[in-house]
Formats: sequence, C-alpha cells, structure tokens
Amino acid sequence: MTMTTFTETTRTRGRPRQFDRDAALDKALQVFSERGYHAASISELTEAMGLASGSVYKAFKDKRGIFLAAFDRYRTVRRGLLDARMAKVETGRDKIRQVLAHYALSSHGTSGRRGCLVVGSANELALFDEEAAERVAAAFTANENLVADLLRLGQSDGSISREIEVAATARTLLCVTKGMRVVGKTGRNEDDMTAVAETAMKLLV
Repeated sequence: MTMTTFTETTRTRGRPRQFDRDAALDKALQVFSERGYHAASISELTEAMGLASGSVYKAFKDKRGIFLAAFDRYRTVRRGLLDARMAKVETGRDKIRQVLAHYALSSHGTSGRRGCLVVGSANELALFDEEAAERVAAAFTANENLVADLLRLGQSDGSISREIEVAATARTLLCVTKGMRVVGKTGRNEDDMTAVAETAMKLLV
C-alpha cells in the first residue's frame, strides 16, 4: 500500500462523511413541504437528502432536528430571493409590488402545490411544539414588519398615501400573502395569482 493510499484510507475511516448541509436541507425541505411534518418519515428524508441514516442522526439528532434546521434554511433562502427582487426598485410602493409578485410566483405550478413551509408549520406544529411555534411567530412578525417598513418608506418617498394606516395594512397584506400560499396548493395558475397581487396593490390607493 502506498503512503498516499494509506493516508486517504485513514482519513476516510477516521472522519465522518462530509456533506453539503445546505443542499441536504434543501432536499429535506421538499419532503416536508410536500408531505408535511407528521407524514414525512425519517427514511424518506434520508433518501431525499442522499445521506446514510448515521450521518443524518449525527448531524441533526432526529426528524425534529432536521425540520428545525430546514425551517431556518427555508427562511434564509426565501428572504434572499425577496431581497434580490426588492433591490431592483427604489420606491416603497414598487418594493411592495415586488413582495406581492414574489408570493404570486410561489403560489402556482410546482412551487404552489408544494406550499409554504412556514404556513404548513403554523397549521401542523404551532399548537404542539413551543420551539416550532416561536419560529413560526417570528417568521410572521418579520414579514409583517417588513411590509410596515416598506409602507413607511412609500409614505416618505411619496409613492404611498400618508392616509394609509400602516399597522392594519401591513397585517392585511401578511394575511393576503400567506393566504396566497394556501390557495396555491389547489393548483391555481399564474394569471390567477398575479391578479390577486394586483388587487392587493389597490389597498395602497
């Protein structure tokens, strides 16, 4: 056996298998979004993630650990995509339009049928799992605060009327966007969801 082979063999035997954590969690997200937390089995998750069960348990401990890590990953990715959309426009009004377009895009086709992990978690886990409930509440609060900030930006730059009541409107748009993700699971098309987004913009008139 050459020294190179020996070193490689020793490294393989002595260290746990390395894997791309984010890529694995993205695969787990698909399972949780499609099947829900309770219906998703650990065997389905390990298969989707492309990992041996030992690696999964070592990294995440159990199904709940996978879910909580996937939930955090989901929020990070979704917020990154939304920030990229909003960066393309300047006014508060246009940024809110981008927020609504972002949800419309996610509420039809494959993504629409798969649903929203945050909304699904609110339905499945919020009453029974305190940590999951805190994550859901934090996600909803962050979304509502974002819209409120954009409304205030719009009022300051003149693109949104100062007569708009910020808190109530932000909460209403939160309900609209989360409702879009629920309705999207029924197989709506792009025109359907775009029409919802455009109608919601009329709240800012």
